[in-house]
Amino acid sequence: MIQVYTGNGKGKTTAAIGLALRAAGAGLNVYIAQFAKGRCCSEHKALKKIKNIKIEQFGRDCFIRRKPQQIDLELTRQGWEKVKKVISSRKYRVIILDEINVILKLKLLSFKDMLSLIKCTPECIELVLTGRGAPAQLIKHADLVSRINEVKHYYRRGIKARKGIEF
Repeated sequence: MIQVYTGNGKGKTTAAIGLALRAAGAGLNVYIAQFAKGRCCSEHKALKKIKNIKIEQFGRDCFIRRKPQQIDLELTRQGWEKVKKVISSRKYRVIILDEINVILKLKLLSFKDMLSLIKCTPECIELVLTGRGAPAQLIKHADLVSRINEVKHYYRRGIKARKGIEF
C-alpha cells in the first residue's frame, strides 16, 4: 500500500512516526528516511531506543528554504540509493520517506524515479510518503491520502518551534 501525508498543516511527520510506533509495536520492522532534514530532533532519541525502527537522515542541518544547492542534490541521491536498497532487501515492512514530496517539488528527484520505485515496491511493504505539495500524479497512485491543512497556527503569533513539540 502507498500512503501519502501532505498539506500545509503541522503533523505529517508526526503522523508517520505514529504509524512507525504502531507498526513496531506489532513486531514489524520500520525504516524511516528523512530527506531535506539533517538536524537531530527529540523523536530520534526515542526512536533509536526501539530495536525494530531504523531512522536515517539525508539532508543538511537546515531545511531547504531557498533554491537547493549541490549538497542538497547529493544528499538526496545518497538517500535515494539507500531507499532502493532497503526496499529490495525486504527487511522492512513499513518504509517512510519523510519530506519526499518536498524533494519532488524542488525537482531534486524526478517523478519518473518516484513512480518507478512505487511500481517495484513489493505489496508486502507499506510505503509512506510525507511532505507538502504532493504532486497530483503521486496522489493518483496512492492507496491512502491524508491532507493536513492549517486552520490556525501559533507560529502566526510569533511563537517559535518548541523542543518536544515541533522538534
